[in-house]
This record gives sequence, structure tokens and C-alpha cells, in this order.
Amino acid sequence: MNIIVCIKQVPNTENVQIDPQTGRLKRDGIESIINPYDEYAIEEGVKLKEKFGGKVTAITMGPPQAESALREAIARGADEAVLISDTAFGGADTLATSYTLSTAIKTIENYSIIICGKQAADGDTAQVGPGIAEMLNIPHVSCVKKIEVIDDVSIKVERMMEDGYDLIESFLPVLLTVVKEINNPRMASLKGKMLAKKAIIKSLDAISIGADIKKIGLNGSPTQIVNIFNPPQRTGGEKFVGQAKDIAANIVKRLSDLGVI
Repeated sequence: MNIIVCIKQVPNTENVQIDPQTGRLKRDGIESIINPYDEYAIEEGVKLKEKFGGKVTAITMGPPQAESALREAIARGADEAVLISDTAFGGADTLATSYTLSTAIKTIENYSIIICGKQAADGDTAQVGPGIAEMLNIPHVSCVKKIEVIDDVSIKVERMMEDGYDLIESFLPVLLTVVKEINNPRMASLKGKMLAKKAIIKSLDAISIGADIKKIGLNGSPTQIVNIFNPPQRTGGEKFVGQAKDIAANIVKRLSDLGVI
């Protein structure tokens, strides 16, 4: 069973800064990490490989430095890695990103499952995974918390819902986006780190994947980010102290003054 895991390199959320001039995220000089949800995707891909055989191929679209994220994926158990990198991909929104990744995936033969993290920490749209599936014309299941059964032609999974879960069966190939409840990602082993250091990362540009120049980067992005800003910090709120009867009366009066009641 051959599995593709789509990952993304994102700024370390503890160090995110916004450029006051452009209103966009500062990425230069900021530590980058594997998108946290993608760590669960890597782990689930490796677990499936260990159980059913085959191989795991990690793939990402990004600048040359995104290669470090792919090496981390190999250190955690992926077998191969592919970097989709070209200046023409710059400025891509979720539609253009989905197109680019799906076009690159078409160059990888005989895959059964594509696994993505539920969403990216720097965008939180949760659109790219389903977008890839739609462009590949394959089924997809979002928010997967458990993979129940797999055979040669189908898969059964649990999809997390607010009030429980759905049990969904799908034909293969299929794309799954996974949530953190699905597993506990392993740490990279020493052997894995040594393999990752020596691994040859395949790099593909727009021409290599046969991308339509009108559908990638800014050209293929109908949505544009106009501005990004930090939300105002929350205050500590208003506290009422005293006897319960007095507190209740004060709360009622405060809510009335605010027009809530």
C-alpha cells in the first residue's frame, strides 16, 4: 500500500510576527516547523505502512528551505520525499495550492491513500486537503479520528463530529484529513535522522509537473490576502465580589445596563 502524506512548513506559532508595513506574516528569520496537524498525518501514514506494507512518500510545496520539513518526515518514518518548488508558485491561495499539489501527485503512480493534516496553523482554512481530492476526482473524508478497516479496494474510518462520530466507508484511492485524536506522533529515531540526512529529496518545478501557468501562484489565486492583524488582547473581565445575594443583584444590574436583559 503506497501512501502520500502532504505536509507544510509553517512559522513556529510562538514566534509569529506581522510586518506592520505589509500586514503579512514575517517568515524571514523566523523558525519554521512542520505544521502540527501534519505530524499526525505522517504518523498515521507510517503506521499504515508498518501494518500493510508499501511505502510513504512525503510531499510539500514551498521554497527550497522546506526541504528540512521533508527530511524531518523521513526521520519519522517516511520512505521518500518530494519538494514542489518554483518561484512561479509564490503567492498561491488555497485553490492554486490544491491545483499545484494535485498536479504533482498525478506524477506519483499507484497510491492508495493521501493523508493531510486537518488544517495549517498559519491559515486555518482546512481547504487544501479537500481541494486536492476534488481536483484528483477521488473521494475524501475530513476530520478522521480513527481508521477502522482497510482492504484492497476500500477503507472504513471514523470521522469526528461535535456530538460523536460518523462511520464512513469509501473506495480507494481516497484522501483523508486527520485530527490530533488519531494517534500520538513518534519522535525521530537516531537511525531515522541518519537516513534523513543522507536522503535524496526529489525536487519538481512547474514545468516538471506540467502545471498550467494560469492556475498556479498569483495567476491562479482568485482570493487575495489584503491584510493580517493581531486581534486585540482580551482584558481580564469584570469581577464581582461579596455575598452571593449582592453579587447576583450586581450582575443583573450590570447586564441590564449593557442592554443584555
